[in-house]
Amino acid sequence: MNTESKSITADRVGKLVKTSDGDLVILHDISFSIERGESVAIVGSSGSGKSTLLSLLAGLDVPSSGQIDLMGENLNLLDEDGRARLRGKSVGFVFQSFQLLPHLTALENVMLPLEIAGGSQAEARLAATKWLEKVGLDQRANHFPKTLSGGEQQRVALARAFINRPAILFADEPTGSLDEASGNRVIELLFELNRENSSTLVLVTHDPALAARCGRQLNLQGGCLV
Repeated sequence: MNTESKSITADRVGKLVKTSDGDLVILHDISFSIERGESVAIVGSSGSGKSTLLSLLAGLDVPSSGQIDLMGENLNLLDEDGRARLRGKSVGFVFQSFQLLPHLTALENVMLPLEIAGGSQAEARLAATKWLEKVGLDQRANHFPKTLSGGEQQRVALARAFINRPAILFADEPTGSLDEASGNRVIELLFELNRENSSTLVLVTHDPALAARCGRQLNLQGGCLV
């Protein structure tokens, strides 16, 4: 297998949590790989383990068993700081709840990843301005999140996720809390920015239309890949 062409490889991945009633198996024996530049939707009923799998693939959580390779790096061999560095270098993440910092303007929220990565403020401001233009929000750059609509906040989150031109973009229910018009706008932006950056797109969704836009679907049922 040519591992250099893979963005992500999951090998017999399992996740269980301890409860008062014993071990609860959330994911069982999950194996697949995703090529660089591919778009993949993780689908399944509520409680099937979709968001847990996404967190594991992004290195936000660690599996109980098995191995995940992200951009050729074995996540099992990295500590929390190591996984954070890898995410900072290679990963963008769009959360359903936007996760914008309320005390920062739209522009400052988008600047943040570049500043954390060590870029100058001037460099980050220029790049953030360009990305806000790309998502159609340059006129809202100095507005705080509470003054933006849900669709506008999600577009700010998209700009922030793409500002470092990540090799992989993870999105957890990116349209789940948006109205249809805002959701369609975000979907178009996801795939447009994905094509422009030749980045891998991995998303969790309940939306069949969004899943159908992806090149492939991974269907989870009861913590198993079917």
